[in-house]
Amino acid sequence: MRLRVLLVDDEQLARVRLRTLLAGCKTPQASVEAEAANATQAIEWLQRQQFDVALVDIHMPGADGVTLACAMRDLPNPPLLVFVTAHAEHAVQAFELEALDYLTKPVRLERLQLALEKVERLVGSRRSDETDVPEQVLVIQERGRTERVPLSEILYLKAELKYITVRTANSNWVMEGSLSDIETKFPDHFLRIHRNALVSRHSVRAIERQLGTQDGEGWVVRLNGVSDLLQVSRRQLATVRELVSNLCS
Repeated sequence: MRLRVLLVDDEQLARVRLRTLLAGCKTPQASVEAEAANATQAIEWLQRQQFDVALVDIHMPGADGVTLACAMRDLPNPPLLVFVTAHAEHAVQAFELEALDYLTKPVRLERLQLALEKVERLVGSRRSDETDVPEQVLVIQERGRTERVPLSEILYLKAELKYITVRTANSNWVMEGSLSDIETKFPDHFLRIHRNALVSRHSVRAIERQLGTQDGEGWVVRLNGVSDLLQVSRRQLATVRELVSNLCS
């Protein structure tokens, strides 16, 4: 495991020293993904990127490390927090803020390694919990067989007569059921584009105007992984456009 580290210290020499110490840690290995000279820069990084641990100085111009720690608690996926400071008097307050560790400068390699080992144990537990979550599947009964098709592989579902065609990049499946039931059960995964079609939100590549339809012109979506073009109803056009716009932003 390689730990993703954010360094937050207003002194460049202090950040250079921490980088050198982190490079000297054989296990666990740590990679400095970003540096910040103040709390504002740190928050900007935290809003753009995921880190396993933030090594944070306390005394900095403007908002100090304690203020930053309070702001980090409001983030959806904050990194673990380790204070690195020349001042020992803030230790109690640091642990009230649920800091994992509190290192005093000058930081010794052995002490930094102990802190990183704590981080590694907690991060490893988090990642294990994430990978243990069972993948959502659609259960399809076809020709006497039962198939469990992962939602992540399904590109679209299309209602035809009494059946639903389930399309993946490599296969077509046919199942009985209702598009409305699937849409209700998996709203975060599938988007209604027409009364007879749902598409995977993650498979949509583009929306295009199509001339020559019965109504004069219409709109279709292109999906990743297949050449099929799926018609978009007027009612759903704004919703599909919004999805494509968000994917491109």
